Amino acid sequence: MTKTTSALLNYETMGNKGPQVLLIHGLFGDLDNLKSLARDLEDDYQLVLVDVRNHGDSFHSEHMNYSAMAEDIEALREELAIEQWALVGHSMGGKLAMEYALTYQDHVAALIVADVAPVAYDARHHHILDALASLDLSKVNKRQDADQQLAQYIETRGVRQFLLKNLQRDDDGYHWRLNLDTLASCYEEISGAVREGEFAGPVLFIKGADSDYLTEAHRDAVTSRFADVDIKIIEGTGHWLHAEKPRIFNRLVRSFLEQHCRTA
Repeated sequence: MTKTTSALLNYETMGNKGPQVLLIHGLFGDLDNLKSLARDLEDDYQLVLVDVRNHGDSFHSEHMNYSAMAEDIEALREELAIEQWALVGHSMGGKLAMEYALTYQDHVAALIVADVAPVAYDARHHHILDALASLDLSKVNKRQDADQQLAQYIETRGVRQFLLKNLQRDDDGYHWRLNLDTLASCYEEISGAVREGEFAGPVLFIKGADSDYLTEAHRDAVTSRFADVDIKIIEGTGHWLHAEKPRIFNRLVRSFLEQHCRTA
């Protein structure tokens, strides 16, 4: 495994043979989110796991929209001298993967989108942004202190643990790796639709059966952009399908990649 912080996006690579695959996390996440999938694929594929802007160890910017984030991905592809890769993205990462495929389709061998549609959504995360912004980090001496504060706003412990992965400690105490100010000011763009256009390559949408992020109401938005679409549903899962049923999710991804990505 190689971890690299470039002047562009922060990324890690795993695997050293086979077709290249880019893995893109969702909102509030980082490149660790899809690492279970990467471990499953690393014997047969070359994986690139990325922190998108304003997340993880990547740079902070006042701007955050899918066009700009797709440019970040393209700059990384050029830096890595990859001619063509498959993309796997969850939630916001799925939208970014779609935006990239619609913009740079000659460089995309296949596209896998986990539980999101290319459409605008109503505000779903303002309570999380407000909760994170409300934490008094001057009173945080250990992660448990932050968890106790966050529990006043977010009941589910697993959600709190996921969010608190973004807390980083240095000599001056704890601080957020997330750029909360930009995530809040650009939230309308983050929750917005991806660009119009057409991608002719193979696309797999994987839906959590209990999630409402991808529904029949989104069919036209999907088919107007993507002609070669397959849809798989994982029963008994919500939006975090890759974490709730990782073996099934990983198997679906692997099967699609084996079908559509040339191996030596």
